[in-house]
Amino acid sequence: MLQDRCARAAKAWGLTREIVLVGSGEPVFLPGHQDQTYPFRAHAEYMWLADREKPGCVLAYDPKEGWTDFVPAVTEAQRVWEGASGAEGVPAEGLAKWLRKRAKRPVAVLGARVKGVRSDAALAKRLREGLLAARRPKDAEELSRMRAAARATAAGFARAVAMIRPGATERAIEIEIEAEFFRNGAQRTAYDTIVGSGPNSGVLHFMPTGRAAREGELVLVDAGAEVSGYACDVTRTYPAGGAFTPEQKDVFAVVDEARRNGIERCRKGVEWRDVHLGACLDIARGLAGMGILRGTAEGLLEQDAQALFFPHGIGHMVGLGVRDAGGALPGRRKSRKPGIRYLRVDLPLEAGFVMTVEPGIYFIPALLKNEEKRKQYRDTVVWDRVDRMLDFGGIRLEDNVLVTEKGPEVLTASIPHAR
Repeated sequence: MLQDRCARAAKAWGLTREIVLVGSGEPVFLPGHQDQTYPFRAHAEYMWLADREKPGCVLAYDPKEGWTDFVPAVTEAQRVWEGASGAEGVPAEGLAKWLRKRAKRPVAVLGARVKGVRSDAALAKRLREGLLAARRPKDAEELSRMRAAARATAAGFARAVAMIRPGATERAIEIEIEAEFFRNGAQRTAYDTIVGSGPNSGVLHFMPTGRAAREGELVLVDAGAEVSGYACDVTRTYPAGGAFTPEQKDVFAVVDEARRNGIERCRKGVEWRDVHLGACLDIARGLAGMGILRGTAEGLLEQDAQALFFPHGIGHMVGLGVRDAGGALPGRRKSRKPGIRYLRVDLPLEAGFVMTVEPGIYFIPALLKNEEKRKQYRDTVVWDRVDRMLDFGGIRLEDNVLVTEKGPEVLTASIPHAR
């Protein structure tokens, strides 16, 4: 597995004499907490090549000789305080001699910074693009870990569904869903769990509080388990009282259609930008059908009116971390248009890519009470209707989708939706 990844990277680079160092990184100390550090995470570029979460490592590549894995010795203090054990590889102190033998050759440092080594910035940028391209299609081991993360995530969401009711607090839901992740094989949460009830469901990255859900409100849960470095990223929105209000049901139906259509568009060769724009059209059409927007879906999209209610991208790559190996094809520039400015990926899809598909509709006072936007969209937004929905919150639905030669496969299909 790791030999295949290293070979993919080397092929992507196509080097003849340049050398590459990929650093795992060093622990970062907590300010004012003496010897305590933040939990160590190896740089994703190192982790993908070496599959190791050990600080102080450097993976070196010489196209004339291949790969050398430099690993620091384990100190007595690490054995005593952390129970650390050694790892296979060449002693890290040998890196300086290795570099001296190649002193007149260009060096690119990827991953984390390697102390005392000056990197050729232009070369490093080019090689990083090549490594990103190599990392994007997931291999069998990566998919196995992602499926395990999805199973742990499904268990957590099943627990959340059982406890979401009036009186349940955001914090209590967070605690229970995360505990179930760990009971079912997760080593970490893939990111900070989001639980928002009532108007808090309209805050895109809301951190749970002691607020209790109330009858007639929405509860949005965005959470995922991580297994051996690989993430799951899922969002569901549930009614606190067990059934949606008619208005909530209408919004949910629009978002769910955008989700299902977005998944169907996840096919080899399709531009990710088109997946996003398709969701924008679905949401614009749905909001017009509800009497919140005026006009055709195409006309509303041209004006970016849907971005008032769907202000983020349709999704991103997921895998080694919650946002994995995204970016754009070389030469593509980021758009400033409101409806597409937050798109995290601008690539044609390939088999092996795993993408999140996460449309949403939100009633966010910070956007909808903005006087400039009200003037700009005075003819396309039914503001009287919007004003009555400012405490609605939001609905987001998110799945993880594997692009295959035959079409999309939903890795998170077992995680229950509200009905």
